[in-house]
Amino acid sequence: MNIRFKVIALIAAIFLIFGVAEVLVEQRVVLPSFAELERANAHTAMRRIDNALDMTLQGIAVSAVDWGNWADTYRFVQDHNREFVAANISDLALRQLNINLLLIIDLDGRFVQSNELDLKSDRPLGLDLAARRELPADFPWRMHLREGAPVRGLLRTNRGILMLAASPILDGNGNGPTRGMVIQGRLLTPAAVRSIGAQAQSELTMLPPGAGSSADELVETDRVTRVFRTYRDLYGQPIMTLRVDVPREITARGRTAVTYASSCLTLAAVIVLILLVMVLNRAILSPLASVTRHAVAVGKDQDLTTRLDLQRRDEFGVLAREFDRMVDRLAQSRTALVDQSYEAGFAELAKGVLHNLGNALTPIGVRLARLGERLRAAPAQDAQQAVAELQQRGADPQRHADLEEFLQLACRELAVTVTEARADVAVMARQTTVVQSTLAEQMRTARSNDHVIEQVRLGELLTQALEIVPDAARQRLTVNADDSLRRVGVVRLARTVLRLVLQNLIINAADAIRDGGKERGMLRVSAEIMSDAERQQLHLQCQDDGVGIAAENLERVFEKGFSTKSPETNHGIGLHWCANAINALGGRIWAVSDGPGHGAALHVLVPLATRETAPLAGAA
Repeated sequence: MNIRFKVIALIAAIFLIFGVAEVLVEQRVVLPSFAELERANAHTAMRRIDNALDMTLQGIAVSAVDWGNWADTYRFVQDHNREFVAANISDLALRQLNINLLLIIDLDGRFVQSNELDLKSDRPLGLDLAARRELPADFPWRMHLREGAPVRGLLRTNRGILMLAASPILDGNGNGPTRGMVIQGRLLTPAAVRSIGAQAQSELTMLPPGAGSSADELVETDRVTRVFRTYRDLYGQPIMTLRVDVPREITARGRTAVTYASSCLTLAAVIVLILLVMVLNRAILSPLASVTRHAVAVGKDQDLTTRLDLQRRDEFGVLAREFDRMVDRLAQSRTALVDQSYEAGFAELAKGVLHNLGNALTPIGVRLARLGERLRAAPAQDAQQAVAELQQRGADPQRHADLEEFLQLACRELAVTVTEARADVAVMARQTTVVQSTLAEQMRTARSNDHVIEQVRLGELLTQALEIVPDAARQRLTVNADDSLRRVGVVRLARTVLRLVLQNLIINAADAIRDGGKERGMLRVSAEIMSDAERQQLHLQCQDDGVGIAAENLERVFEKGFSTKSPETNHGIGLHWCANAINALGGRIWAVSDGPGHGAALHVLVPLATRETAPLAGAA
C-alpha cells in the first residue's frame, strides 16, 4: 500500500470521526442547552410575573398608606363626621384611585365606612365583604388592627379575587396610637391579569387553584414551555394558579440552525476532502515522490551536481513564511484599526449619552431645588410649637382659639405643600425613568447595531421628548403639535433614537429663539407618511420662528463641532449626533431656512419598519 492511498484513507477516517463527534455534540450538548435556556427563560418570566403582581399590590398599599396616615381620616374614625365622607369618599375618588373597595375600620373590626364600585358600570359591585358590618371573626388581619402594621394579600370574594392592602390609621404625621385600619381593594379581573402579563412581557393565564403545584411546575410541550405557580390567600389557602406560556422558539430555531449547520458542515467536509486530496497530491505527495526518486538517484549515482528543482519548494516555503508574516502584520494592523475605531465610536457615543443625560438631569435638579425651597418654607416647626402650646394647661381662651385657627391654616398650607411635592416627585420619577430608559437603550445600541423597533404614536413620542428637555428650554417654547401627528397614527420605528433626536431638535429650536432675541417663540411639529415602490418613510418637520440659518451654514450645521452659538455653552455635538443616529437608521436629516431672522425648519426622513398592516396616513 503506497503512501498516497494511506494518506487519503487517513484523512477520510479523520473527517468521519469529526462528523460523528459533531453529531454527538449537537445531540448531547447543543440541543439540550437550548432546552435548558428555554426553561431558564420560562422561570425568569414567572419571576417577572411575581414582581409585576407585587408591584400592583405595592401600588394599592401606597394608596392605603396615604389614606391611613391622614389627619382627616384619623378624626373621622373618632367623630364619624359625614362631611368627610361627602367631601372625600365618592365614586370619583374610587375611580381616581383605581380601586373597587374602600373600608375604614375601627379597632374592634367594625366598618366605620364602606364603599364599593364597579369601575366599568359605575354601579355598586355587590361584594360580600363590603356588605358586612364588621370583619369576619376569623379574618387574619384582625390581629393587625391594634398592632398598626401595614399588610397586603389576596382574598376570594363572590365577585372574584380581590387584591387587598391595609394600612393603620395614624394622625397624619405617622404617629399613633392607631385608631383602626384603612383597607383598599382591587379586583383581579382578566384585564388586570393581562396588564400584569404585559408588564412582565409574558403570556399570562389565570387558572383555578390546584392547576399547578405551590412551587414552580414546568411543563414542556412541542410548542410552548409552561410554568405554573399557585398563590395563596390571606387564610393560607390556594386561591389561584398563574400560568406563563413561553413559546419554544429557541429550541425550534436551534434545531433548524443545527440542521442547517450540519448540512453545511457535511457539504463543506466533502468539498474540503476532495480539495484537500487534490492539494496534498499536488503540493506534498507528488513533490515527495520526486524527492524520493532524486534521493535514490543521488545515492546510486553519487552525482552531487545533480539538482532537483527544489527552488519551487524552497520558494514555496519562503513564500508561505513571508505570507504568514504579512498576514500576521495585516491582522495586527487591522486589530489596531478596529480598536481605534471602537474607541472613537465609543467616545462619540459617550458624548451623545452625556449630552442627552445632561438635558434630562437638569430639570430634575431644578425641581429638586424648588422642592427643597417649598419644604423649607412649610410651617411645620410653627405648627409643632402651636401644638405644644395648646397642650399646656391654663392657656388664655382667646390665645387657644387663635392657635387652633393657626393650626387649621398651617394644615391647609402643609397639605398644599405635600400635594405639590408629590407632583414634583412624580415628574422627577418619570424623568428618572426616561434617564434609565436612555441608558438602557444606549447600552443595547453599544452591544448591537440593531435597534429595538416599537409601535409609536407620534404625539406620545413628542410628549416623551419634552419630558427630558430642560425647563429653561420648555419655558422658552410653545410646542404646537400639528394634527398630522394624530392622522399618521401608529408607526413602527426605533422609538428611543427618534425621541432623543426630537429632544435635540427642541433644544436647538429653543436656543434659536433665544439667539433671535425673543423671550418666547413657537415650534411647530408636523408629520406625514411618504410611500414609494420599495418602502414607506416617516417625514417629520420641526419649524421654529427663531434666529434662522444662513444659506452657507445649512449643510454645516450637522458637522461635528460646528455651531453658530457660543463655544462656552455649545460644543456642536447635538445635531451631529442626530445626523449620525438618523443615518444609522437608514434615513437622513436636513435643514431649510430663508435666512437669518426668518426661522428654520429641520426635516427628518426615517424608513418605517415592515409590518403586516402598513400605517395609513389618515388613521386615527
